[in-house]
Amino acid sequence: MAKVNTTDYCNEQVLIAGLIAGDDCAFCEIIKRFQHTMLIVARAITGDTFADDVVQDAWVAIYKNIAKFEQRSSLKTWVMTIVSNEAKARLRRESRKVSLDELDGEVPGSYLDGANFTSDGHRSSPTPSWRSESPEELLEEKQLQHCINKTLNILPPAQKAAFILRDIEQESFDDIGNILQVSAANVRVLVHRARLTLLQVIDRFQETGTC
Repeated sequence: MAKVNTTDYCNEQVLIAGLIAGDDCAFCEIIKRFQHTMLIVARAITGDTFADDVVQDAWVAIYKNIAKFEQRSSLKTWVMTIVSNEAKARLRRESRKVSLDELDGEVPGSYLDGANFTSDGHRSSPTPSWRSESPEELLEEKQLQHCINKTLNILPPAQKAAFILRDIEQESFDDIGNILQVSAANVRVLVHRARLTLLQVIDRFQETGTC
């Protein structure tokens, strides 16, 4: 069977057609695109212990069910929903109940308690001035990028998943809620907490030159 030209895989319809046709190149493409985010979603629901197994089970389910994909959502959302369902199934098999609030590790509202923010969520002091000519130039600084990446890696799993799905993968709040099995309002809180943490890292870097 002829394989679909991989140069067309930027077109999702062509990619899906390749997957349904059993094109190995198409599966390599979605593994490259989604594997990292799938692990993040799995860890947000199950923790590190079962995440790798969950993702492997999800890939099997994707392979078996791609022909049934009705395209009511994007391919990415469909894939992430399968990961979420596999993670929940794994928790049930392990007779464990883990809530995303527990994984987040914070008491609701505590993200407003820091010294840099008032009770209504506004900053208690002005944002430090940028040393670089623009925020874009600042973000290009390798040391700051290292600090940001380091902070992302130590965020509570639910915050990290919500932030990456929203600000990097550009998923909607409703879709993220469906993937992580929380309300859209809770997704907004998780994303907001992650953004505040990253903002504090940037502020500290500007003031001290360190993470």
